Amino acid sequence: MEGADQIARRTGAASHDLLVVLGSGAANALRGWGEPAASLPLSDLPGVRAPLAPGHEDRLDSYERAGRRVLVAQGRTHLYEGHGPAAVVALARAAAASGVRGAVLVNANGCLREWGLGEVVTITDHLNLTGASPFEGTVFVDVRGVWDEGLVAVLRDVTQREGTYAALRGPEYQTGAETRMLASLGADCVGMSTVLEAVALHQLGVRVAGMSVVSDLSLSAEPTDPDEVVRLAAAAHPVLAAGVGAVLETALEVREGPDGA
Repeated sequence: MEGADQIARRTGAASHDLLVVLGSGAANALRGWGEPAASLPLSDLPGVRAPLAPGHEDRLDSYERAGRRVLVAQGRTHLYEGHGPAAVVALARAAAASGVRGAVLVNANGCLREWGLGEVVTITDHLNLTGASPFEGTVFVDVRGVWDEGLVAVLRDVTQREGTYAALRGPEYQTGAETRMLASLGADCVGMSTVLEAVALHQLGVRVAGMSVVSDLSLSAEPTDPDEVVRLAAAAHPVLAAGVGAVLETALEVREGPDGA
């Protein structure tokens, strides 16, 4: 795959072990790791578009950490940017082709429970309400195991909460009626990303974990401030870094994919 070949050439690493995608306000959450071994624009990879949302950067870093190579995307492409599902999951597919066996996907959310701003949620399940799929054709995937139970257990010891993440297309935030509907469906938090990436990675045999920062209280009467979302996500950097570090320390054994491959 051309994307994986370019990652190898530009980073000097034949393969990588872990992918980390940092969402709104989470860019540079791993600053404590020091300087990356190599960096390149995300948009240099075939099919990957430069992120447009606030708090996202067009940068892919490669780190040497704990005897492994880690790809860290400092932003992501969203479905609402209008490029279609293929652009949303292009990085995930390139990373999987480059050898990653695990992924940590980070985002910011609107909270549907009485939780605190700035708390970090381990994603245990999802509702895909985007109206989109990363697949075309007869790609029948059992998505019940998208969120790897072993990695969920690792993050559970680091984050303050755990729950179900509902993904909407966006870019508009939901109405009060939509918020009440999502809560009644069993969603604990809501956002506009992550799920298509997670499903694509799962189908490729990558173990997936997710962390979501409570950056807005959706049941509040106060309007959502996008800048405040970014600020609150940035305040959660220490927990996010600890979560990524905990996953990195976990043995990322190669597992069979959902299709037995």
